[in-house]
Amino acid sequence: MSAAFAGDARALLLETFQAAVAAADPLQIVARHLPPPHAGGRTLVVGAGKAAASMAAAVERAYAGKATLAGLVVTRYAHGLPTDHIRVIEAGHPVPDESGEQAAAEILAAVQSLTPQDRLLVLVSGGGSSLLSLPAEGIPMADLKATTRELLRCGAPITDMNVVRKHISRIQGGRLAQASQAPVTTLIVSDVAGDDPSAIASGPTLADPSTFADALQILRRYGAQVPASVQSHLERGARGEVAETPKPGDPLFDRVDNVMIATAHGSLEAAAALFRQRGITPVVLGDTVTGEAREVARVYAALVREIRAYNAPFATPVALISGGECTVTLPAEGSGKARGGRCSEFLLSLAVELAGMPGVHAIAADTDGIDGSEDNAGALADPTTLARAEAAGMPGQRQLDAHDAWGLFEAIGDLVVTGPTRTNVNDYRAILIL
Repeated sequence: MSAAFAGDARALLLETFQAAVAAADPLQIVARHLPPPHAGGRTLVVGAGKAAASMAAAVERAYAGKATLAGLVVTRYAHGLPTDHIRVIEAGHPVPDESGEQAAAEILAAVQSLTPQDRLLVLVSGGGSSLLSLPAEGIPMADLKATTRELLRCGAPITDMNVVRKHISRIQGGRLAQASQAPVTTLIVSDVAGDDPSAIASGPTLADPSTFADALQILRRYGAQVPASVQSHLERGARGEVAETPKPGDPLFDRVDNVMIATAHGSLEAAAALFRQRGITPVVLGDTVTGEAREVARVYAALVREIRAYNAPFATPVALISGGECTVTLPAEGSGKARGGRCSEFLLSLAVELAGMPGVHAIAADTDGIDGSEDNAGALADPTTLARAEAAGMPGQRQLDAHDAWGLFEAIGDLVVTGPTRTNVNDYRAILIL
């Protein structure tokens, strides 16, 4: 261990992850961003995302005895919380389901009933694109599901996925704001690289700069094979036969206030502060890291090797911190055996590249508490990871090639399991070099 840090590297990495999650905890941050309680008319609260239930609970706590609340939010299964006035419905993620469709239809109907004397408060967080699923006319829910699965299979980044979603939805891409006669305030917890608010939950109250033509181009780029109803709807839209989503400059957005209340960078800074307190120099490499998880890990491994060999460009002890959302592209055949997600795949690829390099410890975990297909947030790695995995019958390269990082980290007891955190500001990665 470094003279500047003589503690437990594993415990410190876990503590910094917890600090990153806490910085985006709606129960701690929502109240200071709320508008004053609405004196006249109704206050309708609606929303969608992995943080929707905790955001709704925070609103109830802040407005207790000050406003008459009603509404509905939809969150991922197992992410609900008890509330008194704002109903919480759980639905499917990342593939939408009928529960989400029914909740979205109810939300849209409630918003359409508002008058200019009322107020609409919208709570938006990561995961809302799948949870707030209300297909455009002529598109069955089964076809929306199939489209989502296909885009996931192709490895399309979330921003590209959301361009398609906006143009096959009745509620996303600014259409929820379009449906309201009441003033709108939207509180947003960002889970997208760059914090583009129009991309979070597919921007239900944001002007949409993308077009039907853009959506078609994305399908062509990734070779995505979507159902005929989806393809036909997008083509009709590109020909001008279906109304576009509301665009920047539309006067309807004069009555809409969108407020970003939590970001990935804010969480990275919280983790950096903790490293600094422990005598370790934090280097934030950015909150917009995207790309194939295993390839990103190879780039990071090259940087680690440079630091270990030459104590440059950063002197040890140092923590390389990053956020964003990588992707994992699964093969068309055999993908059913894949277990894990982008964080665990990143970490296993990093371990394989570093091959037991001494003094290097790492964590990669999703701030929502769920990394991909299993129940873990992510995993931890250290110089002994590959040797322990080999002894457990889990060779690192084989597991990486099979996209089964979960199996390896589970076998050696290095999964990070938190349960749902009820927030989401994307992935957290920290590489501690001692």
